[in-house]
Formats: sequence, C-alpha cells, structure tokens
Amino acid sequence: MYQTEARKILKDAPIMWRRINSIGMILDCNSTYALNLGYAKSEILGKPIFEHVPKESWESMNNSLKTWFETGKVTDRKITFSRQDKTTFTGLLQATSLYDENKDLIGSNTVIFNLTQMSDENIKKYEEFFTESNKRLEEIKEKEYDKLDKNSKSEYDGLKEMFQMLSEIDLKKIN
Repeated sequence: MYQTEARKILKDAPIMWRRINSIGMILDCNSTYALNLGYAKSEILGKPIFEHVPKESWESMNNSLKTWFETGKVTDRKITFSRQDKTTFTGLLQATSLYDENKDLIGSNTVIFNLTQMSDENIKKYEEFFTESNKRLEEIKEKEYDKLDKNSKSEYDGLKEMFQMLSEIDLKKIN
C-alpha cells in the first residue's frame, strides 16, 4: 500500500496502529501492531478485526464498531485481544474516522494501547511521540498539503484528527 509522508510517521511508531475499511477489514497496520499480536504484517492485512479478539470479546468489538458508525469515533474502549499464540491482553482502543473527499466514511484509524505495557516510561514515550507526530503533520501541512492529491489529503486529515484525539488523552489515568 502506498505510504504518504503522513502515514510514514506510523511505520515503526511505539503505538499499535491499524487502518480498517468501513466493514471492519484491516487495510494496513504498523510493525508495533503486528509484533504485539505475534503475526507478520502480511498475515494481518485483509483480515477482519474479529480475527484478533477471542470469541468472548466479539460482542465488545461489535459494540465498538456500532459506536464508531454512530459517532465517528471510539474512545477508551477496553477489549481483550488475542495473539497468534492464543495468549491475550487487554487493550484500550481509540478510533477516529477517515472520510473521502465527499465526506463519505471510508474507514478508521485505530490505536490500541496494550494496558500491560502502560509503564511510566512507555507513557512518556507515547506522549513524546504524539507531540513529535503533531509537529511533523504541521510541517507537512505547511510545505506539502496543497500539492497532495485528494486521497493523500484525506489520509492526512484522518491522521491529524487521530493525533489530536491521542494528544488529549491523559495516559496516566488509564495506567
């Protein structure tokens, strides 16, 4: 999948990130997402989001999807995720919508915090990453945004919204 400058921010980010389409199929993810789930990225792409949660969490994941469809975002949703080796962890899901140039919903940017990894050190790393990412997005806006095609602008706008939401989370409260 083509990587815009905005999406390159997420490639090896310390946060678990995935992009899904409007029916819950995974279109892209970063290396942190794949590593936390114990899969190669190629084994994740094209799979439904339900593939990475145990059956007892399908209702929670479905409710998360419903909330996203109704409100355009999901915040602080605790869901149990399942790794390839069948071990599980509780994740805190945050999602924002991605729209095309006609403002039609095309998917979401989703960040999942593995709650077992919410140490003070990691929280500091996440917060620094959000600050740096917002700065990088501002640079892209100033230098490149007007030159982007409509798909790249849509991607930029979606990531900007996601990082804005992430910057407003008090990570110490979810620790």
